[in-house]
Amino acid sequence: MANQNVETPFKIDWAKAKILKNIRIKLLHSNREHKITGLSNRTCKEQKFLLRLKGSDNQSDNVQTVEITVYEYFVKKRGIELRYSSNLPCINVGSHREPKFIPVELCSLVPLQRFKKELYLHQRSILVSKSSQKPIELMKDLNEELKNNNYDTDPMLRACGISISKSFTALEGRILSPPQVRVGNKEDLAPRFSRWSFNGKKFVEPKSIEFWAVVNFSTGSDIRAFCIEMAKLGATKGMNINPPAFVFEENAKHKKKPGSVRVDKMFEQIIPKFRKDPPRFLLCFLPAKFSNLYGPWKKKCLMDFGICNQCIAKNRVDETYLANVILKINATLGGRNSMLSSEVSQTIPLASKVPTMILAMGVTHAPSSRSDLPSVAAVVGSTQWPMISCYRASICTQPPKTEMIHSLFRPVSDSEDTGIIRELLMGFHSSSGMRKPEQIIIFRQGLSESQFKQIISEMEEIIKACKFLDDTWSPKFTLIVAQRRHHTKMFQANSSDNILPGTVVDTKICHPLYNNNFYMCAHAARVGTSRPNHYFVLLDEIGCSSDNVQELVHCLCYVSQRCTSAIHEVAPLRYARLASAQMLEIMKTEGPQLPKLHKNVRDTMFFC
Repeated sequence: MANQNVETPFKIDWAKAKILKNIRIKLLHSNREHKITGLSNRTCKEQKFLLRLKGSDNQSDNVQTVEITVYEYFVKKRGIELRYSSNLPCINVGSHREPKFIPVELCSLVPLQRFKKELYLHQRSILVSKSSQKPIELMKDLNEELKNNNYDTDPMLRACGISISKSFTALEGRILSPPQVRVGNKEDLAPRFSRWSFNGKKFVEPKSIEFWAVVNFSTGSDIRAFCIEMAKLGATKGMNINPPAFVFEENAKHKKKPGSVRVDKMFEQIIPKFRKDPPRFLLCFLPAKFSNLYGPWKKKCLMDFGICNQCIAKNRVDETYLANVILKINATLGGRNSMLSSEVSQTIPLASKVPTMILAMGVTHAPSSRSDLPSVAAVVGSTQWPMISCYRASICTQPPKTEMIHSLFRPVSDSEDTGIIRELLMGFHSSSGMRKPEQIIIFRQGLSESQFKQIISEMEEIIKACKFLDDTWSPKFTLIVAQRRHHTKMFQANSSDNILPGTVVDTKICHPLYNNNFYMCAHAARVGTSRPNHYFVLLDEIGCSSDNVQELVHCLCYVSQRCTSAIHEVAPLRYARLASAQMLEIMKTEGPQLPKLHKNVRDTMFFC
């Protein structure tokens, strides 16, 4: 009940409760432990099974079977009172062929089990609030742990010659100045604490939405008011948003059907209206965040029909939420919300002087509860050089839990390569005045130090893809690995606040085996304690100085089109993760086969 945030068992969504599979329970009437293998299709009063009865002479060959309900068996045969299980499904602790059904109220969860499946939305919110600590609180806890554990007295550590200081390591860093942000009307803004405001400002490249429609799967959403407010706000940003041509409401009789069926039924309404002239954009209202409609909806729009779209999962919409939605819509449609002033003046370190392409690569794995799904690899590439704020993505699937990307280069003949790097190279070439990149800067996420040597195989595949296009073409490469899942925290001396955005540390605590590695905290954390990213320069054919690499990384944290602030990692890595996560959501409901993106959206920032 706590998992679904309901008060009584009668409000449980038993279809979703199937995630209980493989959870250990204790039977209250026998004190035995079992694993849950499933749920019964019928209620306790309706679910029947064959009960074997021995004859009166107790002879083993004189056995009769009678059909009896689970409820009757426990109440009449076992003499156990059941107060509320009669109208609830039973827990199956047997196999599919030979089930053993137990009433719900006779089962209790064995405590302290690790829950490996995905959390619900309200659980994620609780987890974030409980795990977020202010810097002063975290410092206090860490100091107490150091004092209480007495690491210096540990004989194993002393035998290994390891000593742990009882105070934090004091070190020096530097703070990079934030880059100026260019908005509409050639106006430059100076970010304060890594943020800037779009109030009264226009987008650099606003897009118009002339022919579009609204699709509503939700209840309680004020569609008309939302569209009016969206058009008003869009106008202040330079976007011309016409009223929607159609508003499609879901038929109430379909609401209990599976998500894919509901989406199919909705498109049966949509297609006849747009047979001659497809819509430029679809705005979809979902009943809740992480709805099972999301995957089927994205597949229909991105793979089947090639329609740019945006999902809304909030009934009450405030101005801040609407402003963020407008940012995403404009970027998805091919517009540009903001850029760096240094992009215009072509003064970005390493990237502005010669044609330079930025690649970002990452892999998203399915949750452990979905071992049937493959991992999804995404590679994001920059376009429109000398800009560094425009990107497109290529996606592929690979075996589950595989971190190295397999489909970077995949020749199927002497003249055809179906790998995902080729289309990114072609996209850069066509959007950058038919120039080939002379330099390629690659950002890679998700790798531990033990995997650094394996990434060379990915580099070889990228080089092969370049040579396949032109045997005489030899771009220079720089490879940077970004690690965000580490336990390094930094605090300001004599202050209870977070470290300032733009803080860089490249001494003392950095890895001694890699010459060019550094920690950077480009953003100002809204909640809790800031966590810096750790960047390793593993290959440098371009000849980058430490200062230039750090400046480039800092600039790339300011070009995300989804927000008006610096983010904690370079924007193309965030895009790669968003693109792969979106494709994984599609496969969760549509199966492990990932269709290709429609040609209409292939070059867009659909992942925004």
